[in-house]
Amino acid sequence: MPTVHRWTGVEVRALRDAMRMSLREFAAHLGVSERMVSKWEAGRENIQPRPVNQAALDTCLNRSDPDTHARFAFLVGDSVLSAGDQEAQIEPIGSGQVNHPTDGSAMIMVEGSVFLGGPGNTPAWIPGYYIDVFPVSNEDYALFVAATGHQAPDHWPDGQCPPEIKDHPVVFVTWHDANSYATWAGKTLPTGQQWEKAARGTRGTVYPWGDQPTPAKCNVRENGVGQTTARDCYQSGVSPYGVYDMCGNVWEWCSTESKPGRHELKGGAWTSPFNRATPSSFNDANATMKDDDTGFRCVVAAETMDELLRRR
Repeated sequence: MPTVHRWTGVEVRALRDAMRMSLREFAAHLGVSERMVSKWEAGRENIQPRPVNQAALDTCLNRSDPDTHARFAFLVGDSVLSAGDQEAQIEPIGSGQVNHPTDGSAMIMVEGSVFLGGPGNTPAWIPGYYIDVFPVSNEDYALFVAATGHQAPDHWPDGQCPPEIKDHPVVFVTWHDANSYATWAGKTLPTGQQWEKAARGTRGTVYPWGDQPTPAKCNVRENGVGQTTARDCYQSGVSPYGVYDMCGNVWEWCSTESKPGRHELKGGAWTSPFNRATPSSFNDANATMKDDDTGFRCVVAAETMDELLRRR
């Protein structure tokens, strides 16, 4: 898919015409004001949007259908286009994957870039970070409990991790429990934006696997599983970064505080209807809440991980 070497007001107008959108529709789709789009278009080749907006324009072009690409190429000419594909730059699972030195978890790099987030696909710049490929499992959490003496989850008989669910996401953890694990491991809980970018990639697809609503690709209520599943069960539902369980299985705690004492939850769960498991959907809960459908995963800033790996 094409990208633009350097966006000016000329290419902005060409993209809007190629997408066959009104000024209002295009501004809403891009996540900027109508006044800003008007300013770009009026300035024509003498005005360049800021880098964050240029990246967002590239993303919008990449997400468009082939007919829109063809119309855009006809309007601007091939000389302003490059053949780069933003999503092709994303590293799939197994490429760029490392194991964290404290808890041994597999983590994968999410590059610093603009992504389209929230129900309105608003462009935002997120610096680079590593995210757990899988949610924290019962087996992972058992290491933390053994090392720190932290209270075991309610569903573990006699405080011991049941072998049959050792590779399932840990549940019955409060936000405080999840944050304590992250601190012990030298990590943090992801912000809502970090979590969503890892789930949707830079193009702002509706689901981790694309835009097609396919409940069979995740553990949600419609499938009738009725409990958590192993973290690598839904291989066809991985995100563009190769991250598992970003739709269904368990809700995941984020560091983002929605109100005092409340934090965002992302991703839906085995108890959730499919339409609640959309990664852009908002949910939150009191930090003391714990349930059989709520777990978490962790992140590490890219520069922190690089330093940890150099010390090994």
